[in-house]
Amino acid sequence: MIKHIVFFKLKDRAPEKVQETVAVLRNMEGKIPQLLSIEVGADIIRSERSFDLALVTVVASLDDLQAYQVHPEHKKVIAHINEVKEVSYAVDYEI
Repeated sequence: MIKHIVFFKLKDRAPEKVQETVAVLRNMEGKIPQLLSIEVGADIIRSERSFDLALVTVVASLDDLQAYQVHPEHKKVIAHINEVKEVSYAVDYEI
């Protein structure tokens, strides 16, 4: 099992813009078979060091992670994220 975590800092940190991106990320649920679980959360502290959003997903294998990365629904999300993000960081690890 692989856990895939991504943190996003958005260009526009207004609550409605953050929620718009939360909805885009959550829209992947049930549409990408490789995703065994998906969690999306907006930061509630909003400190200078905080990121605006976190995405946490679980897939069964590295092959499934690769399939997720190129899935058409994920590519739609990437297009949105590339427009709204200031920066993102990811980590993938075995669980």
